[in-house]
Amino acid sequence: MAPDWGTLPRMLRDQAAHHPDAVVIAEGGTRVTLSELRAAAAKVARGLIALGVEPGDRVAMWGVNSAYWVTHAFGIWDAGAVIVPLSSRYKGIEAAQLIEKTGAKVLITGEGPGAVPLAGLLPPLPALSHTIVPPAPELRALAARVSAREAEDRALAVRSDDLCEIMSTSGTTGTPKGVMLDHAQVVRGYWDWSEIVTLDERDRYPIIAPFSHGFGLNAGLVACVMRRATMLPIPIFTPDALMSMISAERVTILAGPPTLFARILDELERGSWDVSSLRVAICGAAAVPAPLIRRLVERVGLERMINAYGLMEGTVVSMTRAGDPIEVIAGTTGRPVPGIEVKIVDDDGKEVAPGERGEILQRGYGVMRGYWDDPEKTAEAVDADGWLHTGDVGVLDEHGNLAIVDRKKELYIVNGFNVSPAEVESLLLREGSLAQAAVVGVPDPGTGEAGIAYVVPRPGATVVPEALIAWARENMSNYKVPKRVVVLDSLPTNVNGKIDKIALRDRARRAS
Repeated sequence: MAPDWGTLPRMLRDQAAHHPDAVVIAEGGTRVTLSELRAAAAKVARGLIALGVEPGDRVAMWGVNSAYWVTHAFGIWDAGAVIVPLSSRYKGIEAAQLIEKTGAKVLITGEGPGAVPLAGLLPPLPALSHTIVPPAPELRALAARVSAREAEDRALAVRSDDLCEIMSTSGTTGTPKGVMLDHAQVVRGYWDWSEIVTLDERDRYPIIAPFSHGFGLNAGLVACVMRRATMLPIPIFTPDALMSMISAERVTILAGPPTLFARILDELERGSWDVSSLRVAICGAAAVPAPLIRRLVERVGLERMINAYGLMEGTVVSMTRAGDPIEVIAGTTGRPVPGIEVKIVDDDGKEVAPGERGEILQRGYGVMRGYWDDPEKTAEAVDADGWLHTGDVGVLDEHGNLAIVDRKKELYIVNGFNVSPAEVESLLLREGSLAQAAVVGVPDPGTGEAGIAYVVPRPGATVVPEALIAWARENMSNYKVPKRVVVLDSLPTNVNGKIDKIALRDRARRAS
């Protein structure tokens, strides 16, 4: 059971009071203890309060994983504000959409991939009153205007049902939605997640998933501070550096897709690497080949391999447990976590028998508070009885283990990132030469899935696929960029006159 913290500021204070010297961040030669993190966060909070940030205001964070990101995140929470994480892969159009949608009044930037200063990529945003660029000297100077007592009172006034995050999630509408989570949900959800993972102060945990993603932020940054584990923020992950990182940093916990662990085994076949420190591996909602798990346990000496299922709107849903047979870990995401109910329903909303396919519905404390400023979409996702309709298709076995077998939505997953075809289509149409665009996801050996864009030029326009892909790289996150562009005279339609995505998906698979 989670300690009675209720909020992230109270969690940080309790941990820093009882374990001041515990190192929670290791970045290069820098080490940050809990007491140092608390002090740095308080200074950030004082600067934000001096800027006029009020409880409940939204503050956007934009940059790669770093100690700077961690201290500013806790500073935002100390100020009673709500963090709006922006992917470092975002281009100006994408970042502006979320800043504008959430009404963020302050933007704190880090450095993006390739050390590109991110603030200069944004179009003008009238509601955005302040942009803080590292090393943020003005924030430190402003902190002197606000007393430590005032900032401490602000942090302790945060309530458990106050929002702490608005996370961007891909939707089917062409624009991202903001998922609202409160402090109590995050504290309870990731304490329970950490209990099942057995994360504790012995662990050294590289956070590969971006802090802008729910997994990187909550099951990484927050979980490490909560459990006094040492996080190793990874700004830009490259598989080539993986083995030396595990060996040099004595990594104990590793989370990622099955391809990450397959890479470890391939490297072990080719060379002599010390991976003896690894004890826990975590996959997310992916079918993991049973032979891969056996090889990892035997060759690496893992204590356990965990498969799990969660989603932005529902935090943690299900996880495999200690003692589960390899077949359960390979083929399912385990049983619901404490406090969460799961059922499988057919197209009429009726619960189906064990072993039958249907949409996964989830209910419990982890279900989001809603989509920011979008009550209609919230009502579509969460019904009157509190069930979140995930849009994922699954099967429950007779023991309650949940297998994810398909997605009801059109989303596809590239390197662990959800991609909305509608969002990619909307972005592509901004290029100017297209009359129509339809994007589908297809299996891809390198990235899990990849997007194929079928496009129809505007009258009189010529579309060169390579040029359109180059434009996409300039204007959207790399994981959203279609792998291939196919130019057509017209898009196929179904009997209702809608674009026939099934026909396009079949065409893409045949061509791959």
